[in-house]
Amino acid sequence: MNDQPKSSFVTESKVPEVTVGFWIIKIAATTLGETGGDTVTMTLNWGYLAGTCLFLAAMIVLVAAQIRARRFHPALYWATIVASTTFGTTMADFADRSLGIGYTGGSTLLLTCLVLVLGLWYRTEGTISVDSVSTPRVEAFYWAAITFSQTLGTALGDWIADTGDMGYRGGALIFAAALAIIAALYVWTRVSRVTLFWAAFILTRPLGATVGDFLDKPLDHGGLALSRPLASALIAAFMVACVLLLPQRAGRHPGENPAAEQA
Repeated sequence: MNDQPKSSFVTESKVPEVTVGFWIIKIAATTLGETGGDTVTMTLNWGYLAGTCLFLAAMIVLVAAQIRARRFHPALYWATIVASTTFGTTMADFADRSLGIGYTGGSTLLLTCLVLVLGLWYRTEGTISVDSVSTPRVEAFYWAAITFSQTLGTALGDWIADTGDMGYRGGALIFAAALAIIAALYVWTRVSRVTLFWAAFILTRPLGATVGDFLDKPLDHGGLALSRPLASALIAAFMVACVLLLPQRAGRHPGENPAAEQA
């Protein structure tokens, strides 16, 4: 029997290793989610409910494919992220506007849902680290948390830009500054890396949302008034190039010695 400690063995995760490239693609995906979601609900006049149902269906199909996959596939993973962020855009808009609870109410509701998912994940698995995403149950928690964080990010972005009277550029600066603080904490402190990851993941969504709004909103609303379909196409092309050119490899987490399991 192999006496080597279990912790010395690692297995590949089904999600990518968190690197600078990961965050670049994540921000591009969140910006695409904002412009792409608005293209369907506003430019094509589908409305928030129909757009939400469309992107929810796409996300369910992609999450199922992601869970069924036996290893990390960059294209599949990032397609699922884009689906979750476009669903987050339309769902947040539906909650904020169609349900009539406003940006503050929508943000509070979504934050509560996210905390509940993370709390249940931690209680069930003993960790909410993305390094542990290797089984269907953990993947289900992961994608639920991702979806709520994307939706919360959209609501927060709109809340800061509109309710806070900061405008889209002001909102983008606020969230960029918050991310810079998180980066500083990562480099110069020993604050929990798991906590910093989820904080950064949540905050990159409103950053992308405010940047997306800045690109396609009217000039009198503080935007550049670019065509939503054109902005979406340009962002999508940039994101695809990043996925192809930036290093993409699966994350790794402690596993068990296969030889020991068979002994």
